[in-house]
Amino acid sequence: MKRNIFVTGATSGFGKAIARLFAAHQYDLIISGRREERLQELKAAWEQQYGVKVITLCFDVRDRDAVDKAIGALKQQVDKIDILVNNAGLAAGMAPIDEGNVDHWERMIDTNLKGLLYVTRQIAPMMREQRCGHIFNIGSTAGKLAYRNGNVYCATKFAVDALSQSMRIDLLPYGIKVTAINPGMAETEFSVVRFDGDAEKASKVYEDVRPLQAEDIASAVFYCASLPAHVCINDLTMTCLTQANAFYSIKESERLK
Repeated sequence: MKRNIFVTGATSGFGKAIARLFAAHQYDLIISGRREERLQELKAAWEQQYGVKVITLCFDVRDRDAVDKAIGALKQQVDKIDILVNNAGLAAGMAPIDEGNVDHWERMIDTNLKGLLYVTRQIAPMMREQRCGHIFNIGSTAGKLAYRNGNVYCATKFAVDALSQSMRIDLLPYGIKVTAINPGMAETEFSVVRFDGDAEKASKVYEDVRPLQAEDIASAVFYCASLPAHVCINDLTMTCLTQANAFYSIKESERLK
């Protein structure tokens, strides 16, 4: 029997890599994002390449009404969701708390925290009725250790960590797994978004570093999802070889060889 995986923020980065890997392993996909054209391109490519069914949902996770409407319609098409990956998230700006851009703050809180909650509130009852399911929340090493000028971004990811722990407790009676995946430095669109599209500034983040790639995070999600039914990885933190945590890292040239 085909299994369904729902991935938010699936048009780029971690979400795209996760969806593609699961499609390659014959999961039917439900992918959401804000860019309709990209969603349709991915649907056409993956249905042809992997022979799976791909349902696209175009909405912004920050828009509660749009989330409820889209997933309400989805429930008329599918009666079971095996895996939910709450991947949609971002960082905006990097300033000390006394100089922070409030619009950046609200964007991060609305996306990283409230968006995750809106989607989970729609999907978790389905899993509860199924008496099974697996929820992945994409967190960050920034949710384990705060760093300078990370303030609100770190706060949202600390909240994701707390929510992941609470979800695991709340959903325990229903056989639902909850896994927090906490990547460190990873080369995706993350830094470009954080620096308002400044690609040159974003590229400097990865100078003389071999960061994680989106495919590394996808492999970790697939590993956790493939374990026996009685095994649940609650929390998994990933960094590249030259990073210890959100605060401490070195350059490749500093590594003893």
